[in-house]
Amino acid sequence: QVQLVESGGGLVQAGGSARLTCAASTRIFSISTMGWYRQAPGKERELVASIGSGGSLTYADSVKGRFTISRDNAKNTLFLQMNSLKLDDTAVYYCNLKDRRSWPVREYWGQGTQVTVSS
Repeated sequence: QVQLVESGGGLVQAGGSARLTCAASTRIFSISTMGWYRQAPGKERELVASIGSGGSLTYADSVKGRFTISRDNAKNTLFLQMNSLKLDDTAVYYCNLKDRRSWPVREYWGQGTQVTVSS
């Protein structure tokens, strides 16, 4: 089975930085699309950034130039470096794994980590 465990959230001042980590316990990490999603109170969960198995990158417009997603396949770990944090970045951040080996695509989620940006 797939287990995803996020860490690195917390309280950060506006303009500051934080780094999220997702530790994956699965053999399929390196061949999976990995992503970070977030959900703010009263809002739907949204994609923040994703990285394909070949390294292709996708970012939400709201975080381009401020956030960087990366992965370490040797350590089964996903990262999200967040710089120039804004109040609107406050949300629960979730790690996501997409197993595209079959159809429909299987998705797995971590439990989430809270990021709170204060003024």
